[in-house]
Amino acid sequence: MQPTKELPACPVETTLMLIGDKWKVLILRDLLPGTKRFGELKKSIGTVSQKVLTAQLRDMEENGLVSRRVYAEVPPRVEYSLTELGRSLEPILNAMRTWGENYKSRNHAE
Repeated sequence: MQPTKELPACPVETTLMLIGDKWKVLILRDLLPGTKRFGELKKSIGTVSQKVLTAQLRDMEENGLVSRRVYAEVPPRVEYSLTELGRSLEPILNAMRTWGENYKSRNHAE
């Protein structure tokens, strides 16, 4: 992890800077159960383009949330997993899941 950017004074803003993008949250969600290859991530996330997914994974890797492992095989195999720092976001994602379930049941149970 490289401290390349100046971090905002507000801790909430810092968190949003790191995971505020829709795709980043979905990447975190899909890596919580364990390591995935690029194609598995793309398929599980759905409508994300290859270019955007690659950019998001690179950004998350630079920020120390995701690790990337390349195997010297033909064709090359690349696997992504959460770092300890990335895994520390699990309670936040669980809270988001719970909140979303409560919102859906309250506002769409009519």
